[in-house]
Amino acid sequence: MGQNAVGLSAAAIRDGLDHVGRHSPELAAAITRVGYPDPRIRERGWLTLLRTIVGQQVSVAAAASVWGKLEALLGADMAPGALLAASFDDLRGCGLSRQKQGYARSLCELVAAEAIRFDALPADDEEAIAQLTQIKGIGRWSAEIYLLFAEGRPDIWPAGDLAVQAGLGKLLGLETRPDERLTRELAESWRPHRGAVAIFTWHCYNNPAL
Repeated sequence: MGQNAVGLSAAAIRDGLDHVGRHSPELAAAITRVGYPDPRIRERGWLTLLRTIVGQQVSVAAAASVWGKLEALLGADMAPGALLAASFDDLRGCGLSRQKQGYARSLCELVAAEAIRFDALPADDEEAIAQLTQIKGIGRWSAEIYLLFAEGRPDIWPAGDLAVQAGLGKLLGLETRPDERLTRELAESWRPHRGAVAIFTWHCYNNPAL
């Protein structure tokens, strides 16, 4: 893992869950049954969001194949300028559709112009999300996942994620999966540790111990 990987550590996840668990018997009971989750960490920087774009709506194997071809074409560091200078046909030969090329170019243009600086995103989470969603093809969910996994921001709560909703429903013993609005409401009292709970909901999702 590179030195720019700064996601929530195992200790930070444990501390956040313990804090919330002191006020949520359901969460504390779930932790006892399934244990603490492992960290989910990605590299900080624009290449992580390029990987997100490459991986949209394709299998992990297909995304890895496209990434390998892009590295062969553009070099391992894949500078934004190199991608912007590449032709449509060259990028299509790597497996990037017209739509994904548009998304990738949008990302590279914003990085090259320093309109988005991944080493200095706004400290306010909502401002950071608003900046990241300027990138074509990057919606709120992708921005939240980046901020949680690559920056380790402790209070990110991707309430629109179906697995978060399902995992939350399981650990709270709800009869049906909560929708996005209810998922947000249920987590309000868990600020500023919602990121740790989000990682725990993925841990709970499809866990037979719950």
